[in-house]
Amino acid sequence: MAQPQISYLVPLNEKYEEDTEVPQIPIFRGLNFIGRNSISVSEKRLSRKHLTLTASPNGSASLVVEGNNPVVVNSGSNRKKLYSRENGTICDGDVIELIPGHYFFKYVTLGGDKNMPVSGSNNGRETGESDALSRKRLRQTCETDASEKNLKILDMEKKSKVEGSNKVTGSSLSKRDCNEEAIRQFHVSVDNLPLTFRLLSVQGLPQWANTSCVSIRDVIQGDILFAVLSNYMVDMDWLLAACPLLAKVPQVLVVHGEGDGTLDHMKRSKPASWILHKPPLPISFGTHHSKAMLLVYPRGVRIIVHTANLIHVDWNNKSQGLWMQDFPWKEPNKPSRGCAFENDLIDYLGALKWREFSVSLPALGSFTINSSFFKKFDYSNAEVRLIASVPGYHTGNNLKKWGHMKLRTALQECTFDREFKRSPLVYQFSSLGSLDEKWMAELAASMSSGLSEDKTPLGPGEPLIVWPSVEDVRCSLEGYAAGNAVPSPLKNVEKAFLKKYWAKWKASHTGRCRAMPHIKTYTRYNDQKLAWFLLTSANLSKAAWGALQKNNSQLMIRSYELGVLILPFKRRSSGFSCTTRKIVENNCESSENSKAQKVELVTLNWQRSSNTVSSSDEVIKLPVPYELPPQPYTSEDVPWSWDRKYYKKDVYGQVWPRQVQLYSNQNS
Repeated sequence: MAQPQISYLVPLNEKYEEDTEVPQIPIFRGLNFIGRNSISVSEKRLSRKHLTLTASPNGSASLVVEGNNPVVVNSGSNRKKLYSRENGTICDGDVIELIPGHYFFKYVTLGGDKNMPVSGSNNGRETGESDALSRKRLRQTCETDASEKNLKILDMEKKSKVEGSNKVTGSSLSKRDCNEEAIRQFHVSVDNLPLTFRLLSVQGLPQWANTSCVSIRDVIQGDILFAVLSNYMVDMDWLLAACPLLAKVPQVLVVHGEGDGTLDHMKRSKPASWILHKPPLPISFGTHHSKAMLLVYPRGVRIIVHTANLIHVDWNNKSQGLWMQDFPWKEPNKPSRGCAFENDLIDYLGALKWREFSVSLPALGSFTINSSFFKKFDYSNAEVRLIASVPGYHTGNNLKKWGHMKLRTALQECTFDREFKRSPLVYQFSSLGSLDEKWMAELAASMSSGLSEDKTPLGPGEPLIVWPSVEDVRCSLEGYAAGNAVPSPLKNVEKAFLKKYWAKWKASHTGRCRAMPHIKTYTRYNDQKLAWFLLTSANLSKAAWGALQKNNSQLMIRSYELGVLILPFKRRSSGFSCTTRKIVENNCESSENSKAQKVELVTLNWQRSSNTVSSSDEVIKLPVPYELPPQPYTSEDVPWSWDRKYYKKDVYGQVWPRQVQLYSNQNS
């Protein structure tokens, strides 16, 4: 006997208006399959049985995602993303996005008002208290009538999350409780920009996912007198088109890591006054990998440390990060002491060994541009520590100056909350070197450095590696092409001892599940709190971080890298800006000269509790792009490696390997 029709799915356009060109989908009592065939499209991201709806007599329905790609349910002001095999419930008026941001359908019961506007829209219907109450009751009815199987699954998941979570009073979040779109609320005031880092904007994401994110034009702006651009890959054609302001800068020094073929094109396409420099690489298989900008203005210098190559796909299609801070010129004839940030910066710039040259800065005079030139700026309010790598065999006083030994030294100088004793670590990056267990222990010893409040060591932390799976890459915004920027060979990825480290790339709270990571971050965390956070160009490799040799008396590094270490100490920044007129506070003391006020570093999913932070403490939210704690790989997850063949077609119908265009002048 045929089951009676309970409801139907009304197709909507992007303005949440009914799309009369697409047929409605009837929903019958019991099990219904919704997918590619239901709406007659060839979209490969939609499975033939993309989701199941089990409709109840009262009009509510339980939903289970059957396909590989997520589904979004909008109910009132709540927007919840459900992943493969996750379940939920829907009621009259709820809107389903079969693919996030695409294929909108409103769930309408036969007893409901077909013309009722979608929740959250302003189609002329006022929303009063009685409507909110009735909707709340309807939601409660939906939950009550959910299938017994779904309730058991939810109970089991909740129980396992509670048992497995870190027991931190007041700020603990389970995965199911986390804010799926937390970045919506991430708004950074101008004064607080130096206190945090930001993600780069990504094309193809909904607007909310780019809240407080930046593009290259957001940072390269204003009356720039002179610039140093440091990077690995540089597409000169794209750079000048994407940021035409640069073509007006009288002189630019480009420090790069390009090979001869690309270098020839750079020489032909660069402005005549620009200078190209490739730093020396004294040890084979090294690269100049650091990504930074130093922009000199009439009022000071802007220093930017980021993770994107100067190519289109890196600034538009991938998960990337950026930190910047502006510093004023030092006052003439006034003695000033250096600080740790200045010393580290000058040492690093000196190691690049570019040939000195002169520039004439309007109203300021002529200057010789070498590393010492950058001593002319006041870095006393620096909000981070620089962690750099320089190729060479480092011994004696230089042993702790670079690489992971520099990070170890910086952390050893810090005292952290006792909750971080033996807390876990996360390594997240985009290229994996040839590793062994001995070196992993060496790196973990540096990452685990620091003292607790009782002056005892924090103790070792267990690391996890956040790394995209083959399915992540296949279903990404770029399809398999994204794997070109995750260049790790199978021989490095398949090592047996690494299996215990793999964790999933999950980034729903920042909207970046499908924006593959080129960002590199390392952190120590407890639930949603961070002991410290490092944004860097350094991938997980001995070449980048260095390896101890000769009974730990020598550190061998192959490549140049640069990163910023964010620590939980407030330095009372003046909020100085090179591009906007502000009064510089001269009474600000560096934390090196005064007792530093502790702050809390937290993720976007952290929630305030009266038990955790005193009124005198400040909370700094960092847009860590992936979710904490990371979820370990399951037996079905396969870590991406770029030299394998993949025959299952990606979202563009492509297989791998395939040619990927990275430069404007390349033939596609």
